[in-house]
Amino acid sequence: MEIKIIGGGLAGAEAAYQIASLGGKALLYEMRPGVRTPAHRTDDLAELVCSNSLKSQEMTNAHGLLKAELRLLGSLILAAAEGTAIAGGKALVVDRGRFGAAVTSAVLGHPAIRVVRKEVTEIFEDGIVIVATGPLTSPALTRRIRGLTGKGSLYFFDAISPIVDGATIDRSRAFFGSRYGSDRDDYLNCPLSEDEYERFYEALLGASRVDLREFEADTSYFEGCLPIEVMAERGKKTLVYGPMKPVGLADRSGKRPYAVVQLRREDEGGSMYNMVGFQTKLTYGEQERVFRLVPALEKARFFRLGSIHRNTFIDAPTVLCGLQLKTDGRIFFAGQITGVEGYMESTAMGLLAGIAALCSERGIPFRPPEPSTCIGALYRYISTKRKDFQPMNINFGLVEGYDKREKERVAERALAGIAGWRDKVRADLASA
Repeated sequence: MEIKIIGGGLAGAEAAYQIASLGGKALLYEMRPGVRTPAHRTDDLAELVCSNSLKSQEMTNAHGLLKAELRLLGSLILAAAEGTAIAGGKALVVDRGRFGAAVTSAVLGHPAIRVVRKEVTEIFEDGIVIVATGPLTSPALTRRIRGLTGKGSLYFFDAISPIVDGATIDRSRAFFGSRYGSDRDDYLNCPLSEDEYERFYEALLGASRVDLREFEADTSYFEGCLPIEVMAERGKKTLVYGPMKPVGLADRSGKRPYAVVQLRREDEGGSMYNMVGFQTKLTYGEQERVFRLVPALEKARFFRLGSIHRNTFIDAPTVLCGLQLKTDGRIFFAGQITGVEGYMESTAMGLLAGIAALCSERGIPFRPPEPSTCIGALYRYISTKRKDFQPMNINFGLVEGYDKREKERVAERALAGIAGWRDKVRADLASA
């Protein structure tokens, strides 16, 4: 019997691939291209709608350790990312178009996965179902999920940064370099003097913003992805100590600028650049006016301007038992809708949901990785009741037994734990 998966994003694609790779069959539903969302631009599965950075690759960073765990588990999403990586310093940065195409090709080419391009507005009443509709769950399905969980869904805003035409950047007023690595060309830096920053800051505060619709009025922003103008409201130097910090950078004269806007490649050739940390809800006209106050961007043309969209997630600790709906064990949830935040975090919950669903189909118990691993720590986070449940990125504060003085030992223990868990799960499924 096929396990049905609703949603072809990172989590849905990963869940389908894990099910198929472990001997099951998956039926993946994706509503695009028939039904669009405000943020998607292509028909590819696992399209990255925000940043093209999947964060740090360093093993002493929780994001890097999470990737290492996913690598051990044969993650499709991580393999596609590493196969389409472009320069990005210590981060895993991908060519957005090639990444989506790679995931789509792998899923469509797997003999144990069927893909159906249609909108699903109801939760299937038979068989095992994984809901992996992510932050842009359609209104019809959101209403159905609300009915199933017996609670109103929670919302927060996620904002998208602008993308600049690389040919329109004034290279004479910009310089390449990574923080503490001036000989690298991973980022194109656009410096500002104190006077230039003051002018930019005042314009940013006074710029017109997109009005919130009535049903969005009570929502809140995810703290880890605040719009640039919201950050600016916290104080004149907030940006200088945040996304515009000049620390570790030296301009053409060898001096540190007062502030800097970092641009990151969107593609291998550098024809497109993302404004790092410049997610925004300014109106399109105001974005062009304000961002062109950055000297190197005075004549910039924007391939994509910033925008905001509402993210949907459930109160997982209240309505789920692990990843299964308490009121109907046939139904699993995966990815960002469970209350994790980030590409790799969503992938990890998709991977677990796929394996958990397959275990359920085979009639064997599912036991998650230990919380001394990054994946197990995320699972524990969304399973632990708290007063104000909010989406969470992976961080070492979630990992059981973490000691900042012994990061290498923590990483070794986590990887050994994941390897042992992987072997146990595969053995259990093979003998079921």
